[in-house]
Amino acid sequence: MSDSTFEEKPIEPTSFDLIVIGTGLPESVIAAAASTAGKTVLQIDPNDFYGSHFASHRLDDLTAFLNSHANPPSTASVTTSDGDYTALELNRCSLYSHVETANYAPEILAENSRGFHIDVGGPRVLFCADKAIELVLKSGMGLYLDFKSVDGNFIWDQSSGGLCNVPDSRAAIFKDKSLSLKEKNQLMRFFKLVQQHLAASDGEDDESSRISEEDLESPFVDFLKTRLPPKIKSIILYSIAMVDYDQDNSKVCKSILKTRDGISRLALYQKSVGRFPNANGAFLYPMYGHGELSQAFCRCAAVKDCVQVLRRPVVALLMDKHSGQYKGVRLVSGQNLLSHQLVLDPTFTVPLPVASSQLNLPNESVKGDKRKVARGICITTRSLKPDISNLLLVYPPRSFFPEQDTSIRAIQLRGGTDAGGLAVCPSNMFVLYFSAICDDAEHGKRLLHAAMNALLTLPVSGNLESGSTVQSEDTELKPTLLWSMLYIQEITMGRYEHLISTPMPDGNLNYDDLLDETVSLFQKMYPDEAFFPETPSDQEDDIEGPSLED
Repeated sequence: MSDSTFEEKPIEPTSFDLIVIGTGLPESVIAAAASTAGKTVLQIDPNDFYGSHFASHRLDDLTAFLNSHANPPSTASVTTSDGDYTALELNRCSLYSHVETANYAPEILAENSRGFHIDVGGPRVLFCADKAIELVLKSGMGLYLDFKSVDGNFIWDQSSGGLCNVPDSRAAIFKDKSLSLKEKNQLMRFFKLVQQHLAASDGEDDESSRISEEDLESPFVDFLKTRLPPKIKSIILYSIAMVDYDQDNSKVCKSILKTRDGISRLALYQKSVGRFPNANGAFLYPMYGHGELSQAFCRCAAVKDCVQVLRRPVVALLMDKHSGQYKGVRLVSGQNLLSHQLVLDPTFTVPLPVASSQLNLPNESVKGDKRKVARGICITTRSLKPDISNLLLVYPPRSFFPEQDTSIRAIQLRGGTDAGGLAVCPSNMFVLYFSAICDDAEHGKRLLHAAMNALLTLPVSGNLESGSTVQSEDTELKPTLLWSMLYIQEITMGRYEHLISTPMPDGNLNYDDLLDETVSLFQKMYPDEAFFPETPSDQEDDIEGPSLED
């Protein structure tokens, strides 16, 4: 769109309580919450789609998006004065790197290109009782969203060299053929111990059933070691509590999970299993990908009179020439828009001018998290497990090589809108997402390649039905890879006194930590306002849950 087009359609009004640059999930939640609280809000995005780093794309659009953010145009920090304002030009961050794409079926994928909704920040699932679902219910966003159940939950078992079911409920424990009778009894007793502790904590059971404070403050891995064999301990840690780092190796583990927090994660999992009638497992997935979440909160904000405009790049911040306080933003068209508060998509950083001491602009404060997320996306034509459409899979630390300090997670989704399918890819295909926390790109790619090689095979001489490895008669045939993309994503978070930068997608499966940070940012701006205040319709008796497709 040309600059002249921007000039022909200036944004009205020109002054707001809050300007939000970006339509990612954190920005959209903040815009919706502020609009609900009665603030005048402008939500503006330079892209021609909603969702930013939380969007779902077609294959070609995904490639273009990642490449544009892997190599953003470099600009020097420029400060100009105009009337009452000093304009600070915004810079763009390099948030993705080492983008690697392979296409083994270009004609097939080209024919079905419009049938994909691929998440930028996958793999992600929603626990049926997590904070995202609670927010969807509280805010009324369930009206705009449909979900499907992710029923299968598997873990890589080194002893058998294959995928094993995660025994996450009483019924699953008794059906599990890989567990001995002794192991089943041990696991049942452990789950009972946890349930009694939770009941006592809620005042529903005798206080003596509580786990001691000393145990609650101890490492969860030590608590498990005294009660469960290694195999079940690994299942609890990495497939139910969803721990990232090797808890048995304190020298390399960057985050030791306490028993208190481990019990909380088990409680979330147990509350999620069977919460909604059509969801057999603990997990849900948005019907059209996770980009739908951002769009739902954008709709919520729009209903509350938030002004939303796409394809409008912001090129500079406006600072008061005399006081140095933030005053507004300048569009590429030259239009100035004013606001009391500003929220920035993590794509942008605020440059500090040479004479920054003359402005009331504090130094950028980035959280001390230098980790990265290695992400992978694969498209196949066959399920990893026969008769299972959607599943979650975890490779615990050390599954592949001694240097594997973190878990590798994967989610498989079947395409189509029939029973069990999701509208994320064509009905005859499957999408697999992989992720692993890493410190550098080389290690991250090594983790992803190890998982992909264990699960998938390359086509032979263009034959997509046959793989490059020989399968024995009693071995499950590996799905053949049609297309793959691997990339490294930065984990960043910046804060400013009057300017706030929202977080990038983190390495977790769900949004709990990200939503906690989003709520904290909202409360920093508006400490006296409720974050989506409850209404009479929010009462539990009136909640039927999100729309679940059979």
